[in-house]
Amino acid sequence: MNLEPHHIEIIGYCAAFLTTVAFLPQAIQSWRTRELSGISLGMYSLFTAGVGLWLIYGLIIEKWPLILANLLTFVLAFSILLLKLRHTSKQRKQQK
Repeated sequence: MNLEPHHIEIIGYCAAFLTTVAFLPQAIQSWRTRELSGISLGMYSLFTAGVGLWLIYGLIIEKWPLILANLLTFVLAFSILLLKLRHTSKQRKQQK
């Protein structure tokens, strides 16, 4: 496949936009309802760390689609992870 660099960049921005926007419904629902019982703490911890590493990778290779998408996704994922940690902590205190 022989694409121009700017076409490749457009594909990257489209992919970044779609994958980040796809994450928004879960984030919004989690913030609104505070219902996090269906969210795995282990999965979200690994996911957030992975997104953080993609962000670092994007910064190293200086690719804006990777940087922007992973920065926004990291912020969203980290906020949900913090909610989950608070929710889990409250549950443990109530069980004692």
